[in-house]
Amino acid sequence: LPSPSISFHLLPSPALLVHSCTSCIFEGSIDLNMIASAANVALKAPFSVSSTASPSSKRSPMLASPRVSRALGVVYAASELPGSGVEKEGPNFAPLKDIQAIMQILPHRYPFLLVDRVLEWEYGKYAVGYKCVTINDNFFPGHFPQRAIMPGVLQVEALAQLAGIVMLDPEAGSDSEKNNNFFFGGVDNCKWRRPVVPGDMLMMRVDVTKFNPRFGICKTAAKAFVGADLVCEADLTLVLAK
Repeated sequence: LPSPSISFHLLPSPALLVHSCTSCIFEGSIDLNMIASAANVALKAPFSVSSTASPSSKRSPMLASPRVSRALGVVYAASELPGSGVEKEGPNFAPLKDIQAIMQILPHRYPFLLVDRVLEWEYGKYAVGYKCVTINDNFFPGHFPQRAIMPGVLQVEALAQLAGIVMLDPEAGSDSEKNNNFFFGGVDNCKWRRPVVPGDMLMMRVDVTKFNPRFGICKTAAKAFVGADLVCEADLTLVLAK
């Protein structure tokens, strides 16, 4: 026979005692599920009680300890509520220049081509483009193994490549006549505001502040963003190769 004192806690609070019987005479068996069901109805709480004894156990069901279980809730991010349609949107901006067009302009190739799409562009004026940062980028295994962060110098390199698209003449003629090689002439007032990590979209804008096509010198004000956060900015000077 069980102890003459039985108590259940159907809620996690130790202050709530659902059932107590200080002196009971047991002539048969006690239906624990019936007791728990009555308590659940009274408390309107989503709990259930079941016996831990297996059918093959020699222990009497009336001696088995009740097991209290609670249904698990589902937590959603603010942008992932059911029916929000976020899975159909995403950052898939229509490109003005896709990666194939970019590769016809820039001489860079894997693993150093750091502009995926150009969204806005005007020769000698400005450009807007972006790079999708993923864990598959080849620099992450070494920078850093324990915490993947896009190197700041590569953020500046990505901005310089976008600036190169602005300064390279699209009407230069045949491929053999084009001069699409350019170099850094200077980096001034460079600042980094926060880390760029895998999963970020590095959105970039470069505005030409001074351009001399005759001498092949272009100065730009460049900024990179992740969402609304400014992550990198610099004044870049590029020089067209001769």
